Amino acid sequence: MANELIENHKRYLERIALYRQYGYDIDEERNYVIEKACPFSGNILEAGTGKGYFSLALARLGFHFTTFDISATEQWYAGLNLAYQGLAGYVRFDVADLERLPYPDDSYDVIFAVNIIHHLASVEPAVNELIRVLSPSGKIVLSDFNEKGLAVLDQIHALDGRKHKPGMATLREARAVLSRHGFQVEKHAGIHQDVIVSFRKQKGSAKDHWPEGHFFEKG
Repeated sequence: MANELIENHKRYLERIALYRQYGYDIDEERNYVIEKACPFSGNILEAGTGKGYFSLALARLGFHFTTFDISATEQWYAGLNLAYQGLAGYVRFDVADLERLPYPDDSYDVIFAVNIIHHLASVEPAVNELIRVLSPSGKIVLSDFNEKGLAVLDQIHALDGRKHKPGMATLREARAVLSRHGFQVEKHAGIHQDVIVSFRKQKGSAKDHWPEGHFFEKG
C-alpha cells in the first residue's frame, strides 16, 4: 500500500506540473472556486470526484464532506491522493450516478460540481437531481472550464494523441435551469474556470459561516 501511495503521488505531481506548463494551476483554480463559494458550512457534497483534486482543496481547509463519482476506479485514485496527505478521514467516498443519487431530499447544505458539466450530454437531469438533495437554505456551486481552459485540455490531450470531446451540456444551460427553479445565480469568470453560485431566493435567511478557526486565503 505504501508503494501505491508513493507512485500515485508521483503521478499526481507530474500531472500538476504538466498543467502548469500550459498556464493552468490546478491548486489555484480549485481555490478560486472555494473563494467564490464563501461563506458556507453544514453538510457538503461534491459531485464528480475524479482524481480528487477538489476533494484535496476542501480537506486541506478542514472540511468533512461526502464525494461521489460514477467510477470506482477514479474513487480509488482519489482515495490514494487524500491518504497520502493524511486527509482520507475527512472524506466519505461513494460510487453513484449524478442523475440518480442515493441521497434523501434536502440532505446537503452546499453542493460542489467542478469540471463535470462539460462531460454531460444533457444538463437538466443532473441539475434537477442536485436541486432535489439540496437543503432549502443551501447553495449549489458549479464550475467548469471556460474557452481558455478547454484550449489547455485540448493541448494536453493532444500530447497523448487523443482529442478532448466535451458533451453538449454547458454552464450557461445549468444557469438557465437553476433560474427556472427560482434560484438566484451569481456568475464569476476566472482565468480558466467560470463559477456559478446559486441559492434559493429567501428573505431573512441566516448567513452561512466558515467552520470555527478556518480562514481561506487565495494563493
